Amino acid sequence: MKINHLPVDDRTNGWSAILPPRSANPALAEDVNADFVVVGAGYAGLAAARRLAENRPDQKIILVDGGEAGENASGRNSGFAIDLPHNVGGDHDELDGSRRFMDLARMAIDYNEALVQKHDIQCDWGRRGKYHTAVTPRGAFECLQPFAKELEALGEPFRWVEGDDLQNEIGSPWFSAAVYTPGCVLMNPAALCRGLADTMPDNVTLFENTPVTSVDYVNGISLDTPGGSIRAPKMILTVNGLAGQFGFYNNRLLTMAAHASLSRQLTSDERAALGGVDDWGITPANAFVSITMRLTRDHRILIRQNIHYAPNRDCTDADRARIRQDHQRMFLKRFPMLPNVTMEHTWTGYLCFSRNGSPGFGQVAPNVWSAVCQNAVGVTKGTASGLLAADQATNVENPLNSHMESLGVPDLLPPQPFLGIGVRARLLWENWANRHEH
Repeated sequence: MKINHLPVDDRTNGWSAILPPRSANPALAEDVNADFVVVGAGYAGLAAARRLAENRPDQKIILVDGGEAGENASGRNSGFAIDLPHNVGGDHDELDGSRRFMDLARMAIDYNEALVQKHDIQCDWGRRGKYHTAVTPRGAFECLQPFAKELEALGEPFRWVEGDDLQNEIGSPWFSAAVYTPGCVLMNPAALCRGLADTMPDNVTLFENTPVTSVDYVNGISLDTPGGSIRAPKMILTVNGLAGQFGFYNNRLLTMAAHASLSRQLTSDERAALGGVDDWGITPANAFVSITMRLTRDHRILIRQNIHYAPNRDCTDADRARIRQDHQRMFLKRFPMLPNVTMEHTWTGYLCFSRNGSPGFGQVAPNVWSAVCQNAVGVTKGTASGLLAADQATNVENPLNSHMESLGVPDLLPPQPFLGIGVRARLLWENWANRHEH
């Protein structure tokens, strides 16, 4: 089976641009054999390869990626390891689903936190919590109040913050209210991915800049790459929206583009003018309309806004230039006390969604397991699905496997052009109906 769509690194990721240079692992340049092969070195692939090595310390695991660790979608997100569902329902089944989500997310956070501490991964990892914000009183009433009510039902700690108190904590006067929850971790996602990739167990070999160009499933797994080939009895696939290229989840996965900008560092005077606490994170009541923001430890401000349907993953430099201007305007509205701060980096990350919010998880062929489609919660959902897929592949019982399986499988999507028309129409409706939160 020919792989027709290969990953491309446009070298625009701001999170990695502010880090020291890193030497990538060599690309595959020969024919190799292994006991397991993991395709994709994002959060799911990194977790799967490590867990395979832990479960089978005497076996050889190959992890292969078309680019470099930290430069793919996992290293381009906003840097939140989220432990709570953004919005939960009030009935018993929905609350049970939320508890399963939290169990999976917190397992993933604990797992990565232990690795950060063990290997001294310098990624600004911190359990800083996050503010789930609304711009208007209407947004607070429609989104935040139900969220707070369900957190009470779940027995989860939170603080309601509004008005001057909220501005005193984050500096910006833009928001009317927020629900602060303490369990979210903030980090530099590119640095985390690099650190996880560079501290793999000895029985894991990582090949970077090694795209898979074809795959064959006869008598095990055979993968061809530009410089060599990989043969293994079993494979874990962690390529998110590209899973269809490998023959799985065809017409079930949606690719969306999300754009982010990172400012230059604030001067000491600018940091004082902003005020508020250090190292905060904001998620919006409506992710498709409003803005995700961060104040980083080195005093930069991140803005992520403008999510759109991108089946061809074709954002151009001209698109990013226009988006940077939009982000600059949004920044000045939210931070009028910082008129001279400019956006230094702008980049695009591609997200994988399913119609019903379910992951592409579990055994998909006699010798293939998948951990794809994290529905925009990649740090925790990706890590959890990678760990659990590896446990399944090595016949290691894990009680959380039932949690993942309870999330269902991605629904079949309508054919084109109806799919594209429908998705774009839904996004237009979201933006219009929730324009008060812009």
